[in-house]
Amino acid sequence: MFVPELRPWRAARPHVVRVTDAVRPRLARAAGIVRPRLARVAAAAKPQVARLTQAAKPQLERITKAGPNTRSWQYTAGAATAGLALAAGVVTAAGPWDSTGQRTAERDRAAALEQSGGTDHGRTDDSSDTSDTAAGAPRPAPSAAAVLAGLGGATNAVKSAPDALPTGKGLAGVLDPLLGDPALGARRTAVVVDVATGKRLYGSGADAALTPASTTKIATAVAALSAMGGEHRLTTRAALEPDTKEVVLVGGGDPTLTARADADGWADLRTLAGSTAAALKKSGLTRVTLSYDTTLFAGTQVHPIGVNPNLAAVTALSADEGRTDDSTSGPTTRVSDPAADATRKFAEFLKAAGIKTSAPGPSKATTRAKTLATVSSPPLSVLVERMLTNSDNDIAEALARQTAVATGVRADFAGAGKAVQAQLKKLGLPLAGVRIKDGSGLDREDRLTAHLLTALLVKAGDATRPDLRPVLTGLPVAGFTGTLSSRYTEGAAGVVRAKTGTLTGVNTLAGTVVDQDGRLLAFALLAGGTTDPAAAQGALDRAATALAGCGCR
Repeated sequence: MFVPELRPWRAARPHVVRVTDAVRPRLARAAGIVRPRLARVAAAAKPQVARLTQAAKPQLERITKAGPNTRSWQYTAGAATAGLALAAGVVTAAGPWDSTGQRTAERDRAAALEQSGGTDHGRTDDSSDTSDTAAGAPRPAPSAAAVLAGLGGATNAVKSAPDALPTGKGLAGVLDPLLGDPALGARRTAVVVDVATGKRLYGSGADAALTPASTTKIATAVAALSAMGGEHRLTTRAALEPDTKEVVLVGGGDPTLTARADADGWADLRTLAGSTAAALKKSGLTRVTLSYDTTLFAGTQVHPIGVNPNLAAVTALSADEGRTDDSTSGPTTRVSDPAADATRKFAEFLKAAGIKTSAPGPSKATTRAKTLATVSSPPLSVLVERMLTNSDNDIAEALARQTAVATGVRADFAGAGKAVQAQLKKLGLPLAGVRIKDGSGLDREDRLTAHLLTALLVKAGDATRPDLRPVLTGLPVAGFTGTLSSRYTEGAAGVVRAKTGTLTGVNTLAGTVVDQDGRLLAFALLAGGTTDPAAAQGALDRAATALAGCGCR
């Protein structure tokens, strides 16, 4: 893997050949694992596979258009990366589980062992209020043998083939020159940890708390999953107040609720309206007063950064994140009142189903209100993955507030930050100097350390915490998905998985990488005082690529 600062091309070529050769046994093992599943899911996966193939075309075209002078190692390595990503995508398309089948295997094993457990049901006997296994907290599902080579072989423990770990000296020799790049600004910190052992292998300013930007979402994800469990769903309902003919659309804080014709598996406002209309007609009602309830969340709806295209008003009821176009991620103009907008669309769907309504207004459903119909989000694990892959600020803020709701804390910006931090404390994570003000990382007053970010990733890879695995499986894949889809096109594409973070003057990157020897490493790189975002991103990407290409002993 070519790293300009470390070696010329001629020196890099033998190394890339070794890496390519090393990938082949992994591809063979993966094929053996995936083949039986593909036969079962091919029909269901066709639409997703088509999209994945389309997404991968730029990678393959760059390889094939290079012409007859393309060196064989370049073609082999590039094709292997693109093929591996497509194969992983096909398995992902089979269902709401990770690209290795990890969580599917965990469920299969739990069933085989006849253990109830599960990520959102079952409780321990611990009644303390400080343990993450306290009564009322989710009990993790039994873990199963991992599928990815980097996550272990025949046992549940995360392990790697070589006994020898990368050394601090070896890593320093590779990383120090790269992290000294002036593009990384006045302050930069870095930590590298072996996920199998939890041992820190490299640290520079590990405990210095810096503005983390969107890598804050890793903390939000861990907190939400530990508080609610990966199978938890967010429910939106329509309720009828007795004797008043008032229908209340009650927001459940689902940021993925959609009003679009193609719901694509998300909770569907059209479906809710159709079911509501059927229930009303069954009761002899065709004209009702319509209201909406957003009281699940508290406090101001506007983020401290103010009105911003990166985030809608934070409310317990919204459709399509209040977007005014057909986008599903990224910045765009938002409606000023997402709850009112969603309810107006709900009214239109009711009208099409034969139910007339008044102009909607805010209200609060009473305890006497009778539920007419409900729609629920996909499992929380899926929401977490979407949040991390696309760096979705709306989902992040909603999940921080949901963490507050689940733990009995006021569900406003301040309470959500406190709830997230409290969950991390229960998990025994290092919080010295840490300050969490929101769920998305848009607040410049957030402070995280590289130590905490790697500790979060290690915790997510813990075989005893399969409930946290979506934190790893949701990370963008370099060169292929989410916020890393256009990065690493000439480096460790398909090898680095990491959450990005960008604010003015701030660039961060935290994730995992399988190194040359097959060890799964967690890393966190934070830079402050940057002046050229593209140059800073490039410097961070070169550091992560170097980790992928080195045994560093």
